[in-house]
Amino acid sequence: MDFADIIKVIEPDFLALNAEIHASLESKVPLIRQIGDYIISSGGKRLRPIVAIMAAKANGYQGKDHITIAAVVEFLHTSTLLHDDVVDNSHLRRNKPTANNRWGNAAPVLVGDFLLSRAFQLITGLENLRLLKTLSDATIIIAEGEVLQLSNIGNVQLSEATYFDIINYKTAKMFETAAELGALLGNQEPACIVGLKTYASQLGLAFQLVDDALDYSGDSQTMGKNLGDDLQEGKMTLPLIHAYETLNAQGQAQIASLVAKAQQDTLASADLEIIQTLIASSDALNYTLDKARSATYLAIAALDALPESPYTQALAQLAELALARTA
Repeated sequence: MDFADIIKVIEPDFLALNAEIHASLESKVPLIRQIGDYIISSGGKRLRPIVAIMAAKANGYQGKDHITIAAVVEFLHTSTLLHDDVVDNSHLRRNKPTANNRWGNAAPVLVGDFLLSRAFQLITGLENLRLLKTLSDATIIIAEGEVLQLSNIGNVQLSEATYFDIINYKTAKMFETAAELGALLGNQEPACIVGLKTYASQLGLAFQLVDDALDYSGDSQTMGKNLGDDLQEGKMTLPLIHAYETLNAQGQAQIASLVAKAQQDTLASADLEIIQTLIASSDALNYTLDKARSATYLAIAALDALPESPYTQALAQLAELALARTA
């Protein structure tokens, strides 16, 4: 089953979401709409807002506020993308030049701030303090993850435990927040809400782990970004961490040298091939994907806390698809 088949169960909601996003980008400043449209319409699957919609439906919600919640999640996510691309000095996302590549750094940062503010404006309009607190708490944790990652750029001795802190704070928390916001609209049974949060958190972990493996083994055209971007940005992700921890002193010295070259922006394509060889010799990609498989199994198992429905089935299929993807 492909992505389009999975989301058919929420097709009217998905169309309503896109309309809500478009309407909420309205601004008196044309550049905000221009950059907002550019990044939001750049080919992303809306995975996180889809999780929010399905969580609400799976938890018995029958109203319309889940569309607003999904737009909130998309704006939060897009805000982090705009900021991340500036921090990482990225030039390509989803096979298109990044916003900072087209407009420089200042405008995308400010538009990212606008989108985050719009997310809070939308959720405040629902007049539900629990929803507002969930979003507020999440933005703090996500920001902490960003700073933790930034403070470890180029750190070849980054531990696996700290790596998981980073991706839990950044990626997993974003997915978890999407599910929690949706779930809070429906049945208030604590076990159901916890089940959906656990599902989404583990989905986020699996998604990031697969992403990190693909960065050293995928196809740049399929992924829509340059292969080895994490290394170019000095990020120690799990494949490189595992390789460094398991290789001999010579292999560790090679990794340290190439990460240092990345810091100086002098990394060549031949250097990436060396890193790929070192990662392959340590079986780090299989190690990373095994972790992703474990997270996926935990995600699907967490759905047992909810009554079976077309929405829980779709969520399970979404987790399986995220694990199996090649981009």
